[in-house]
Amino acid sequence: MFDRVITSDETWCFQYDPETKQQSMQWKTQNSRRPKKARMSWSQVKNMLVCSFDHKRIVHYEFIAQGQMVNKQCYLEVLTSLRESVRRKRPGLWPDKWILHHDNVPAHDVLRVREFLAKNSITKMDHLPYSPELAPCNFWLFPKLKMP
Repeated sequence: MFDRVITSDETWCFQYDPETKQQSMQWKTQNSRRPKKARMSWSQVKNMLVCSFDHKRIVHYEFIAQGQMVNKQCYLEVLTSLRESVRRKRPGLWPDKWILHHDNVPAHDVLRVREFLAKNSITKMDHLPYSPELAPCNFWLFPKLKMP
């Protein structure tokens, strides 16, 4: 069954250029003071990434426009693109053999989204609240994407 599951989640991606430990090294004498380091802060430029993947690879990803919120209309557009990506990249699961797993945010559970899923024969896997084992994006994918 888990071969058919496509997990979808969102995360913020910040634009910054952190220094590596090697880049921040400085020569100093034994008697000189320790150099002061500026604290790295999150940049003001950020984009929302919506990413969907299965047990093999990323099936679909989409950056949401700056300032755009993930509301029902935006999420319907993402689902339409995801559906097309499944058709192209995972033909064995097309049209109605795949299961969508996404969290329970309000934009995912409005009537229009439920109607879209029913109309396109997309099965939805329920997401239990506060269950990290069912949110693999947060623990497997997103930390690797955000590494420098």
